[in-house]
Amino acid sequence: MSQTTRGPSSGRGRNRLRLVTNPQPGSPDARSARHDGDDLLDPSVRRFSGRDPDGGRGRVTPPPRGGDRRGDDRRGYDAARPRDDRRQDARRRDDRDDRDDRDDRDELDEQTWDDDAAEATERAARRPRPRPAAAGRERRAATARAGRSSPRVSPLRSAAAGSATPREQLRRDQAARATSARTTSARGAAGRRNPTRGAASRTTSGRVPPVRRPHPSSGGAGRNRATSIRRGLGGTPPRPPRPFVLASPRRRVRVSVVLMIAVLVVIAGRLAQLQGFASSNYAEQAEQQRLRKSVLPADRGMITDRHGDALAQDVERRAVYADPWLMNEAQVVDAARKLAPLLGESENTLRKSMTSNDPQVRFVYLGRRLDRAVGDEVDKLGLRGIGVLPERGRWYPSLTLGANFVGFTKLGENDAIVGAGGLELAYDSVLRGTDGRRQIEADPSGREIPSAQSVEKDPVSGSTLRLTIDNYIQWDAQSAIAEAVRTSEADGGTIVVMNPKTGDLLAMADAPQFDPNNITSRDIDAIGNRSTGQAFEPGSVNKVITMAAALDRNLIETTTPITVPPSIERGGVTITDSEPHGTEHLTAAGVLARSSNIGTVLVAERVGNDNLEQMMRAFGLGKATEVDFPGEAAGILPPAADWSGSQAATIAYGQGTSATALQMASVYATVANGGMRVAPRLVDAITGPDGVTRPTPRAPERRVVSPETASTLTRMLEAVATTQGTAPAAEVAGYRVAGKTGTAKRYDPVNGGYDGYVSTFIGFAPADDPQVVVEVVLDHPRKGFYGGEVAAPVFKRVMSFALTTLGVPPPGTRPEPLVLDLDR
Repeated sequence: MSQTTRGPSSGRGRNRLRLVTNPQPGSPDARSARHDGDDLLDPSVRRFSGRDPDGGRGRVTPPPRGGDRRGDDRRGYDAARPRDDRRQDARRRDDRDDRDDRDDRDELDEQTWDDDAAEATERAARRPRPRPAAAGRERRAATARAGRSSPRVSPLRSAAAGSATPREQLRRDQAARATSARTTSARGAAGRRNPTRGAASRTTSGRVPPVRRPHPSSGGAGRNRATSIRRGLGGTPPRPPRPFVLASPRRRVRVSVVLMIAVLVVIAGRLAQLQGFASSNYAEQAEQQRLRKSVLPADRGMITDRHGDALAQDVERRAVYADPWLMNEAQVVDAARKLAPLLGESENTLRKSMTSNDPQVRFVYLGRRLDRAVGDEVDKLGLRGIGVLPERGRWYPSLTLGANFVGFTKLGENDAIVGAGGLELAYDSVLRGTDGRRQIEADPSGREIPSAQSVEKDPVSGSTLRLTIDNYIQWDAQSAIAEAVRTSEADGGTIVVMNPKTGDLLAMADAPQFDPNNITSRDIDAIGNRSTGQAFEPGSVNKVITMAAALDRNLIETTTPITVPPSIERGGVTITDSEPHGTEHLTAAGVLARSSNIGTVLVAERVGNDNLEQMMRAFGLGKATEVDFPGEAAGILPPAADWSGSQAATIAYGQGTSATALQMASVYATVANGGMRVAPRLVDAITGPDGVTRPTPRAPERRVVSPETASTLTRMLEAVATTQGTAPAAEVAGYRVAGKTGTAKRYDPVNGGYDGYVSTFIGFAPADDPQVVVEVVLDHPRKGFYGGEVAAPVFKRVMSFALTTLGVPPPGTRPEPLVLDLDR
C-alpha cells in the first residue's frame, strides 16, 4: 500500500510531495517520515520540485520506465551478502539519506531566504530610505542581534553546529545551483504557457512585480530559520534596482503632437488679437508712449462796442497752485496767512485746500485767472510748495459796463474758456476759435528729441463781435438806473436805448450790477439781463396799442369826444382811474394824455377783442423779439377767445398781459418809425480771424400801422410830456418828446397776487424825426410809484445825454397843441 504526504508550503506557495511505499518501523523511510515539518523526499523515490504554470502547485512525477535499476540490483545483492555487511550497508544508506535530507533542508532554507529577501526588499523600496549612516548602524545592530538569537542566519553552517567539510560544502553549492536553474526554467515555462497572466500583472511603469507565495499553514524548520533571520537583521536585504522600462513611444508621440498643436493655437490666437481685434488699441498705446501731444489754446474773440472799444478780451493771467506733499503743517498755516489777502480767500479755505491725506495729490489750484501783479507778489513770497503758472484768462476792462448782456465765462474741458452767460454763451462757437496742436517725439524720460520730426498746427483765434452798443450811452444809462433804484428804493430797474429806424440797441442797463471779472455769491440776483429776461405787466404804456387799433380802423380821431364816468364795471370788476374824478368829457387825445383807464376801455370796446389781440401781436407782444439773446422771455398774451369780461377791459390798459422791456421799447420804436416795425439788433457785425468783417443779417421790416396812424399817435404822445399830460418831468429842453407813462400793479411771482407797482416811462425824440427811443422801468419803487414821478426824470436824463452824444439837432418849430379836454 502506498501513501502520499504533502510537505509544508514554502513562502511562494511551492508544494513538495513525498511518495513513501509501505514504510517499515525503524526503516529510513520511517525515520524520514518522523521529521516534523521537513520537506524531505525518500531517497528511494524519484523526486521533482518545480513551479506549476497552472498555479505553482507541486506534482508527482512517476518513475521512468523499467523501475529503479539501482534499487533492484541492491536488493538482490543484499540477499546474498552476510548480515553484518548488510547492516553496514544499511548504516551507510542511512547516513547518505541523512546527508540528502540535510541537503534538501539547506536547499529549502536557501530558497526560502531568497523569496523572503525579495519580498522584504520590495517593501523597503516603498518606504522612505533612511540616511546612509543610520541605515548602516541599523544593519550592523540587526546582524549582531541575529547572530545571538538565531542558530542559522545564512545557508552556511554556524560555528555552533559544526564546520562543514569541503565535500559537503561543494555538494551544497551544487544543489543550490541546480535548484536555482530549475526554478528559473519553471518560471520561464510558466510565462510562456500563460502569457496573459504576465501581461496583466505588469504595472504602468512596465515592470513585472514578483509573485508572492503564501506562507505554509504549518511552520517548518526552514521557515522558522528564515523568519528568525529576518527578525535578527531588523530589515530586509537590499535588492538590485529594477530596470527602467520606457512607455510606449506611440503614446508619447500623440501627447507631443497634441501639446504642439495647443501651443500653435495659443500663438495664433495671440497673433490674431494683436494684428486683428486689438491692433488699433496697441497702435494707439505705442504712439502714446513715443509721441507727446500738446494743445495750443486759441485766443478767444473780443467783444467790442460800436466804436471798437473792448468790452471783453483775452489776456495773460496767472494761476496760483500748491503741492501739499511738500508742505508740513506749519508751512501750510504760514502760506494760508500770507496768501489770503492776495487771493481774496479766507485762511481757513486755503488751509483746507493745501491739506491732503492722499499722497497722490500733488497739485491743487488756489487761485485762477489772477492778475499778473498778484502772481508776481506770490512769487516774491518764496513759499515752499506754492507756485505760479501763466494762463489765458478773460478780462472785462469796463468792469460792470454791459455785464448784463456781455455775460461771463468759465473754465471748461482742458481748461478751455467757454461762455457761461449772455453773449459769451450765445456766440460761444464764434468766439472760441480753433485750438492748435503740437506733436513731438520724446525719449522714455519725456524729453523732446530735437532731431525728431514734430508736427504743429497753429491755433486759429476766435471771431470778434462788434455790438450796436454805444459805450458812452451805456455808461450814462447804467449810472442813471443805479441812482434811480437807490433813490426810489426799488428792487431793481432797467433802461433800454434804441434807434427806431435801424433797431440798433444803443444801451441796455440794469440795476443791480455785477463785475464779470469777480463773480461772487452776492451777485446771483444781478446776473442776467432784465431787459430781455424779465416780463412784467406794462400798465398804461400799453394804451398806445389800443389807440393805434382804433385810429388805424378809423374808429376814432384825436378830437373824438369820450365821456369818462367816475367808474365802470366790467365782468364784476369795478374800473376807476388813478385819481378820482367826476364825469369828464375828454377827447381821444385827452384820454391818452391823461392816461384814463375808463376812457381806454371805452375805446377798446369799439375796437373789439379780436382786433385788439391782432394789433398787440402785430406790435410784437406774446413772442420773443428775435434779438438772438439767451434766455429771452416771450411774455404772456392770452387769445382773445379766452378773455373774460374783466380781462378784456384790463388788457386794454396793460393789466392781465405781460411783456419785457425790450418788447415794449420795440412797440414805441415802431410808432416812431412811421408804423414800420424793425427787429431789435444787438450784434452789428462779426470780424473773422481772416480780418474780414461781415454784418449780421437784418430782419425784414414789417408794417404794423399806417404812417398816418403813426403820425397821429406821435402828436397824441407829445401831449403826455407837457404840463397838461402826466409826465411834464420828461420834457427835454429844445426837443419835442413823445412818450407815455405807466403805473401797473406788480405781480409777485414768489407769494402770488399783486404787491407794489412797476413804474415805467417810454418815449422818443425828436418827435418830428425820432432818432432815439428810451425806456425806463423801476421794479417796486417804495419812494413814489407813479411813472411820471419816478421814471420820467430818469428818461429825461438819459434822453438828453443820448441826443447830445449822437449829435441830434433840435427841431425847428413846435406844432399847435391838441385839444385834450372838451370842458375847458
